[in-house]
Amino acid sequence: MAEQTDCAVKTLRDVPIGATARVVKLVGEGQVKRHIMDMGITKGVDVTVRKVAPLGDPLEVTVRGYELSLRKSEAENVLVA
Repeated sequence: MAEQTDCAVKTLRDVPIGATARVVKLVGEGQVKRHIMDMGITKGVDVTVRKVAPLGDPLEVTVRGYELSLRKSEAENVLVA
């Protein structure tokens, strides 16, 4: 991702299991970005990575008090700090 110039900013996909990160920005186009926002992942919200499937896809996260599964491709559109 060319937009990542700050080494403190990473994607949700890079967050280790058991860690919590705060959403800094959503990237992506149209329906993909809207889908992520509809799931409750918006700027400023804390997301905790609970599990990752054996092959790395999908990720199970907790956001706003509920559990959610995200594909790796969706998690790459969520920049966290």
